[in-house]
Amino acid sequence: MSGESAADSGARQCCSRSGYSPRGVRDADRGRSWPTKLLGVCLFAVLPGALPAGIETDYRSSYYKDGEIHVNLLGTREGKPITSGHWDFKPSWSKTGDMLVFFRRLKSDPDVLKWKTAICIIKTDGSGFHRLTDGTHTDFNQTWTRDGTNTPIWNRRNSQTGAFRVMASRVGAEPGEEYPLTGKHYHSWAYTCLIDGRILVGGNPPGQQRGYFLMTPNRKGTPRFERVSCELASLGTLDRVSLSPSERKICFEYTRGFKRKVAGRTLYLAEFDADKRLISNARPFANAEGKPVWFAYPRWTPDETAIVYHAGRKLFLYTLEDGTTRKVSRDDKADYRYPHGEATPK
Repeated sequence: MSGESAADSGARQCCSRSGYSPRGVRDADRGRSWPTKLLGVCLFAVLPGALPAGIETDYRSSYYKDGEIHVNLLGTREGKPITSGHWDFKPSWSKTGDMLVFFRRLKSDPDVLKWKTAICIIKTDGSGFHRLTDGTHTDFNQTWTRDGTNTPIWNRRNSQTGAFRVMASRVGAEPGEEYPLTGKHYHSWAYTCLIDGRILVGGNPPGQQRGYFLMTPNRKGTPRFERVSCELASLGTLDRVSLSPSERKICFEYTRGFKRKVAGRTLYLAEFDADKRLISNARPFANAEGKPVWFAYPRWTPDETAIVYHAGRKLFLYTLEDGTTRKVSRDDKADYRYPHGEATPK
């Protein structure tokens, strides 16, 4: 954004992408609750076509519930979590179907930029836990490549500039073996990956204005950034972008304008053309009115027929064919977030 320092830009984009706000989102380990105006909003009033809760589905998902990670059929009651005793966030399911990568918060702070986290891997049955990073960095929003290498990637904050860069490692690696995919002197944030090895990122790579790009990694040289065209991007901010398994569709959070806002985002579905690098025919499917509720983290089901997301501490499933939405979390006293479809890397 014009006139912003690197630190301001990094901080603004991080907070936008992290999905946390001391004012707008419950801070679980401090017991803060959402503002009264958010609690007063009826979710089903802003979910056209919503169906009754409690309908079981055939979709297996990983998600956060009160700081623990669960793997479960959406719409059914949870059993034992696969992690406990920590604050574990944003599990992303590998394309191989047997592993999750997530981040564990080791040091909390009212300022999310000051969190210290560790990128971790665990098998979906709860075995095989190991850390990829040492917990001395601010590492966020991990996912997997789709190119057959099953490489875990994430975004790491530069504590000097406030900007982020894309990092990568491998299953079974030790902390310290991770390596950068982008430079440290500009901001880059990885969202989702393509089968051909490219990564959809946001940022301001050298010589280019802020925007969204398909990045081709190059460990021995400079990565290549090719701009993605999207009409909405000229009017606001896309966030938590996720490509469908076929890579012909894309979903994301959207904020009109460039002022950071967590509660009140609209969830969009659009067409995607990897060859033309084009996002088109975007249409809202949740919270089109921009009501002050935290709608976030839209993610695909493996068959590409539905999108799961969280809103107001609950999980919802939107079906593309008929446009219906139904609640698929069962414990109304719990805090549900960050759902992710089985074997469907974001």
